Amino acid sequence: MATIIPNTTSQVQAAINSATTNAAKSATGSNSLTNNFQTFLTLLTTQLKNQNPLDPLDTNQFTQQLVQFAQVEQQIKQNTQLETLISLEKSAQATTALAYVGSTVAIDGQTAALTNKHAAWTFNVPKPVTATVTIRNATGQTVYNGSFSMNPGMQTFEWDGRDAQGVQWPDGNYTISVTGKDASGQTVAIPSEIEGVVDSVDLTKTPAELKVGGQPFTIDKIKRVIRPRV
Repeated sequence: MATIIPNTTSQVQAAINSATTNAAKSATGSNSLTNNFQTFLTLLTTQLKNQNPLDPLDTNQFTQQLVQFAQVEQQIKQNTQLETLISLEKSAQATTALAYVGSTVAIDGQTAALTNKHAAWTFNVPKPVTATVTIRNATGQTVYNGSFSMNPGMQTFEWDGRDAQGVQWPDGNYTISVTGKDASGQTVAIPSEIEGVVDSVDLTKTPAELKVGGQPFTIDKIKRVIRPRV
């Protein structure tokens, strides 16, 4: 009786290649990896059962397939473990972000909210300077301009929302720019920070975004947490 021996060698290799390709992708393809894994086992078993006794499967080829099989298995496990780690990291980030809600924080930035006739910025001044402070509204119009002497260290600039003529500007977002000159007339860079209350946290974003004065910031932008003024 004649027996047809399936030619599964190429199919086994194709299954290995497919599984390896999927294993190299993100953990979201775990179902596809599992299917390829099962296909590999089925084809390999069929290949062993139907090999010609007079011309058995090449030992080197068989060993190579087993090694590839083990590599794919390890990649599947690694993807599953990475998926778990990512989930834990997102949970930790969400917990950390939620803890800031209601806190007053200092964040790198130039735009602060004027609320109830009060807006504040903080400057880290590297050396004694004469600084020109300019404040603009959301449309870019200059609403305040003044010169001040600043000492080295952290300096806080508070604005009551009035311009040089005493006109009260409405609540909203205002952007400050500071240009400093030292005793020799050289320009000195003065980075600014803003202060505000964390109103909410958007956990749908990765990483989570804090809302301060209606503006989104990630946790890494926070410089300090400030005790509320009495």
